Amino acid sequence: MTGPKPNYLGPFITMVIMMTVIGFITSINQQFQAPIQSAYLHSAGGWTNSFTTLLIFAFFLSYLVLGPTSARFVERHGYKMTIVRGLIMLAGGILLFVLSALLFMHTSLWLTLSESVQLPASYFIFLLGSFVCGAGITFMQSSVNPYLIACAVPGTSAVQRQNIGGVGNSTMTMLAPLFVSMVIFGGVEDLKDVQIQEVIVPMIILMGVVLILSYVVKRLHVPHIEGTTSSEDAQVSFKTVWSIRRVRLGCIALFCYVGVEVCIGANIILYGQNDLALSYNTVALYATLYWAAMLAGRFISSFLSRVSDRTLLWTTTVLSAVLILIAVVTNQPYWLIAVGLCHSVMWGAIYSLALKELGSLATRASGVLLMGLIGGALLPFLQSVLADLLGGYHYTWLLVVAGELYMLYYALLGSRFKEQQAGTNSGYSL
Repeated sequence: MTGPKPNYLGPFITMVIMMTVIGFITSINQQFQAPIQSAYLHSAGGWTNSFTTLLIFAFFLSYLVLGPTSARFVERHGYKMTIVRGLIMLAGGILLFVLSALLFMHTSLWLTLSESVQLPASYFIFLLGSFVCGAGITFMQSSVNPYLIACAVPGTSAVQRQNIGGVGNSTMTMLAPLFVSMVIFGGVEDLKDVQIQEVIVPMIILMGVVLILSYVVKRLHVPHIEGTTSSEDAQVSFKTVWSIRRVRLGCIALFCYVGVEVCIGANIILYGQNDLALSYNTVALYATLYWAAMLAGRFISSFLSRVSDRTLLWTTTVLSAVLILIAVVTNQPYWLIAVGLCHSVMWGAIYSLALKELGSLATRASGVLLMGLIGGALLPFLQSVLADLLGGYHYTWLLVVAGELYMLYYALLGSRFKEQQAGTNSGYSL
């Protein structure tokens, strides 16, 4: 006899709350770019934008380094303990932000990289903090995303649950730019007035909140979902999962998606400041409006149960490419803000297409997919290097168009798979 089916509504709500934490921390890290540039990088020579974007590079590098490790942790310790581990690591990363500010206040230790480039040692502590925060988020993502897809809450589909989680994620992502500019740095108009020690008290409070969350989650009941993980005596190798074509191409699609999302969400601030001479509060508002557009898009898409993942992905990538090209032609950032509406559905659509019918391979495949989030490190960094070489961000937005076109390919061709012959375990093609 089989027992009653578990009720996943409570765990589903827990995962949505975790998505809000993920969105808030990820966005805060991005919004620290401009203040860090002002506080730490005034002696970075002609590579100021590149060193600034290393903050995002460090954060998303953790996905590449720890993506498969976090998936194995889920298989060995379960979804709940993986989230707890991620929250504890996140608190450690926030502590490093505080230590960086304290070091900058009380020491004058600088490193000379070349005749024109000098950087404070505290800058590298901040980068380390960003990496550790990213590591914590990686562990959380490896648990939250497959759980949202697999937990059968009546009246919802997998993509709807992803989008509902995305609404929570986007809500905090939208508020984070205002939190950084208005709460942490007190609404300064001129970044020359930024004092890095202003991060200390808010970050200590945030660290305390994260630790309390880890304690609460540890005491919650988060039932295991049968058939979503491999048993320890049947561990699936990375090579096996990577050989699945739509997982492999899906990893590249997530590389492009996270890359282009962060390019706009973070670098629109540097674009507005450096190319258009706009105030910090104005460009922070642009970033907030971009994330608000993503929030609106995810809220609307959470009701679109009859629209397939494939259709959502190809239509939004086409529209995104058109909007970005208009922004390049007109040299106006407003069009980039509108792209947030399109980006809102891409994460859930790519994830769902890549994991569809993978069964017990889902968590391991999720860890492989998370490696694609290194795009959030590489594409914004590459865009900033191009901006330094070209003297501005104007034409670097064509790099974002290229990412949109790859996702269009994945929607139309790369995510399709042939059913295996009868007698095999699942419907993926190698």
